[in-house]
Amino acid sequence: MLSADTRAGEIALPSRSRSRVRRVLRRHPTMAAGGALLLLMVLAGALAPILGTSDPLDIRPSERLRAPSGEHWFGTDMLGRDVYSRTLYGSRISLAVGVSVALVSTSVGLLIGVVSGYNRAVDSVVMRVMDGIMAIPAILLAIALMALSKASVGSVIAALVLPEIPRVVRLVRGLVLTIRENVYIEAANALGAGFFRIVLRHILPNTLTPLIVQATYICASAVIYEAYLSFLGAGTPPEIPSWGNIMAEGRIYIQLGFWILLFPGICLGLTVLGINLVGDGLRDTLDPRLAKRV
Repeated sequence: MLSADTRAGEIALPSRSRSRVRRVLRRHPTMAAGGALLLLMVLAGALAPILGTSDPLDIRPSERLRAPSGEHWFGTDMLGRDVYSRTLYGSRISLAVGVSVALVSTSVGLLIGVVSGYNRAVDSVVMRVMDGIMAIPAILLAIALMALSKASVGSVIAALVLPEIPRVVRLVRGLVLTIRENVYIEAANALGAGFFRIVLRHILPNTLTPLIVQATYICASAVIYEAYLSFLGAGTPPEIPSWGNIMAEGRIYIQLGFWILLFPGICLGLTVLGINLVGDGLRDTLDPRLAKRV
């Protein structure tokens, strides 16, 4: 049997957490708005089959270039495919690419950045390689990598991860260079703590906050770059609906069916806006220096 004090403590903890969340949302309403936009897009993609959609690949020549109506909410494209269905299913590809690129690039960049910032011998070699990659514009490097590989979602993710890794490496390296000069790092070395213990106990906790914020911006950039690549015909295969593919196929018919570009473009803009608002809110919330200014 639980005592009354124990039950009261269990009840108080969730209520305290809820009040803390409400306080953060009141102080950062833009983050709440961005989270709502992002959640809406995620739900639209996840629940696409039950939101009144049809097969996004279903071709109906007799219904080509129909304007938005009660039967086709976003109209139809040049092959008679339902733009509403293609837009909702396309959000899965765009969001999956954005999240995957953010996770992979931050993970790899964190590993390389920690080793480079902590080891002076490795640092000079690694950073010259990173500078060489950063010298090439990200979109050109992605197009070149896609030209050398088979068009697929995995190839798009790999092509977008490579240009983002150097940016994460530079961020983490700068943080590690600052952290390793602190007194508690010297004390840990004096006590005989190994490299992995110092990294796990002292360095990683101090790099996660800026890394989380950076990951949101990488996610937004990846969503845009995926649309760029697909629009240029160097992204996902044409048979896979994504926002970039939909707009690329409809650009020729913009005078006859502007809605083919309009609705995927609105969804793309709202998604990137939502991710950036969440990133700004996380930066203001997690950065103690900004919190003190507020």
